[in-house]
Amino acid sequence: MRAKLSVIIPTLNAASGLERSLPALAEGLQAGLIRELVLSDGGSTDATLQIAEAAGAEILQGPASRGGQLRRGAGAAGGDWLLFLHADSVLPQGWADTVLGHLPSGHPAVFKLAFDATGVMPALVAGWANLRTRAFGLPYGDQGLLISRKGYDAAGGFADIPLMEDVAMARALGKRPRLLPLALTTSAERYERDGWLRRGTRNLSLLVRYLCGADPAKLARRY
Repeated sequence: MRAKLSVIIPTLNAASGLERSLPALAEGLQAGLIRELVLSDGGSTDATLQIAEAAGAEILQGPASRGGQLRRGAGAAGGDWLLFLHADSVLPQGWADTVLGHLPSGHPAVFKLAFDATGVMPALVAGWANLRTRAFGLPYGDQGLLISRKGYDAAGGFADIPLMEDVAMARALGKRPRLLPLALTTSAERYERDGWLRRGTRNLSLLVRYLCGADPAKLARRY
């Protein structure tokens, strides 16, 4: 089987996240699934680039804007399928077989969300994210986003915006992304720093404001 998947990760001082997330990609390499790893950096000053280079990633550099970084990464990728990941999102065991089983459908997909924290609030926030994805087709980028190259190009690619680029893409696809049966684990650092209720409420407010037409640049400053 020809390797079909390009993995694209936007980064900005993401060394600690990459140290956790990159080892999980080995499963895709062993399965012959991953064609390449593209790291689209926005000006990191920590060890991000050294870690990426050691992992054999193709490194792109440009202005820090998550939408723009994802767009540049996709532009450099050669796979028939694109998997967009956040640097601090760790793919679950068994993800490669799950993705291989999904590819024939041609449908966009995301993983369920889980946090690297335990308790009621992490479970509630993750549960809301999964419900939002299933009911409204509006996942966030920390769930991973699996899109065929054909589907990505038809949607016009990621908008070069600093926030809500994931929601904009989900809306542009024309199909609700399917929720894969496995959950990837993302960092709870921001929630634990800001407070689960406060961060969750802020994120929901930003989403509603974006859907009502607010400028993503202004929302990013609030975020």
